[in-house]
Amino acid sequence: MFRLWGKIFKDNKLIMDTVIEDDSTKTRTKKIFQALDDICYEFDLSKPIWLDSTIHEFQVHDKARFYQDNFIEGIDFDFLEIHIIEE
Repeated sequence: MFRLWGKIFKDNKLIMDTVIEDDSTKTRTKKIFQALDDICYEFDLSKPIWLDSTIHEFQVHDKARFYQDNFIEGIDFDFLEIHIIEE
């Protein structure tokens, strides 16, 4: 079972979180992108852009943070963090 945890932080406090589960036979990459789309839909956010630094952080730690630079629209929080908690 693949599980991705999405969290929104503001002023070093967790203000929203959700866990997306996926037990399909899709590839790991497709599961990640689908889960991120589901998180953005649930939090009513535009989809963030994967910058090179974000990709590297995710490859190394299975965790990534999306800051204002990753979003085209303005955001009212400090960052969105995604973290794989189970594969």
